[in-house]
Amino acid sequence: MMSARAFAPGNISGVFKIIADDDPAKMHSLGLGLTVVDGVSVVVSSAPRSTVSFNGENVDFPTVTMLACRLYGEPLHVEIESRLPLSSGFGLSGASTLATAYAVNCLRAQPCASEELAMQAHIAEVENLTGLGDVCAQYHGGCLVKLTPGVPLDAQRLAVSDQPIYFRYFAPISTKQVLSDKRRRVQVNGAADLALSELAKLTNNRQVDLGECIRISKQFAHDSGLLQNDQVIDTIAGIERAGGTASMIMLGEAVFSTIPFEGATETMFSVARARVLG
Repeated sequence: MMSARAFAPGNISGVFKIIADDDPAKMHSLGLGLTVVDGVSVVVSSAPRSTVSFNGENVDFPTVTMLACRLYGEPLHVEIESRLPLSSGFGLSGASTLATAYAVNCLRAQPCASEELAMQAHIAEVENLTGLGDVCAQYHGGCLVKLTPGVPLDAQRLAVSDQPIYFRYFAPISTKQVLSDKRRRVQVNGAADLALSELAKLTNNRQVDLGECIRISKQFAHDSGLLQNDQVIDTIAGIERAGGTASMIMLGEAVFSTIPFEGATETMFSVARARVLG
């Protein structure tokens, strides 16, 4: 039985602006994202019919199924493993789709270039309304600012050092519901323009404080109207009283912070990008 393995990091999105376009290859997001050491490990293998499992449970994962079919054309079983929760803002749809692309590519008679795989994963995300910018961050790895409209994989890496990040997940948010709500999109994009102007000032700095990125993210979360969950609001306030910096993870009812807090899990910021595993 043929099989292959790949990994893609989770991505914490702090700021996003929706760049709409009828062409899914040009629709994407601008903003801020940072990748962590935790992510998804994917094993693809030949199978009698196409199936996808997440942590041992069969799931309906249209982005992954669509991507695997386009790249391979024959039934595959896609086995996804992660310690990060789905629908909580870690971009696991993008990570799963990109890692699947890398793994499936190993089975192809004529492999694609990595940039083409990333674009195919991005397009699958856009078409299924499951994400707009995670694949870009997971393809490059690091703390990334995206400022160029119309180029989904273009990003600038900020000079943030590897360090612990603490997070707590409370409840999911449907990315599809947010992306399909015209009123919400207008409010989000207005808030994002202010945040992007602040983030652009950091791109030439020789060293960037992660706390400053999170501070900009929190202001965006407030101005966009997405910061509404009482548990998230109270948790952020408690972290700030303790001397830390925190914000809401986009898009999930979840918090990320520079310091430990009650109920938090520790991960690490990392510049490691998606890759094939031996």
